[in-house]
Amino acid sequence: MNQVKSGDKVKVHYHGKLRSGETFDTSAGREPLEFTVGSGQVIKGFDDGVMGMQIGDKKTVEIPVTDAYGEKDQDRIVEFPKSQFPPDIKPEVGLQLAMSDGQGQSFPVVIVEVKEESVVLDANHPLAGQDLIFDIELVEINSPSRIIMP
Repeated sequence: MNQVKSGDKVKVHYHGKLRSGETFDTSAGREPLEFTVGSGQVIKGFDDGVMGMQIGDKKTVEIPVTDAYGEKDQDRIVEFPKSQFPPDIKPEVGLQLAMSDGQGQSFPVVIVEVKEESVVLDANHPLAGQDLIFDIELVEINSPSRIIMP
């Protein structure tokens, strides 16, 4: 049987959970996730988790925070003056917004606290600081073709 190795394009169904058991993502009802193993398209722990699997294999992979989205970076939590918010936006905890840096790059932030004159914005990935658990089922492997020259 063919086993997953680095460079293979694979398709998997998955169910992602936090340690609390709360589901944060799943491929149920959708097409399987397709990615090239070892290319950095998915988090390291997910990449490592599919290595050696065969079509039809199912497994549960526990991914520590270091192989997932990393620890929360306190430098990515900033206070922003309410006076600089557009007048049509009412700041509320949990509201997701897009901000841009000085180079015109846009990135998502979430309001985590509303103060009298400012709001506290968190630009960390929503799963930063979390250990993750994935139930994975491998449904397809496409190995790159290798041409043998005489």
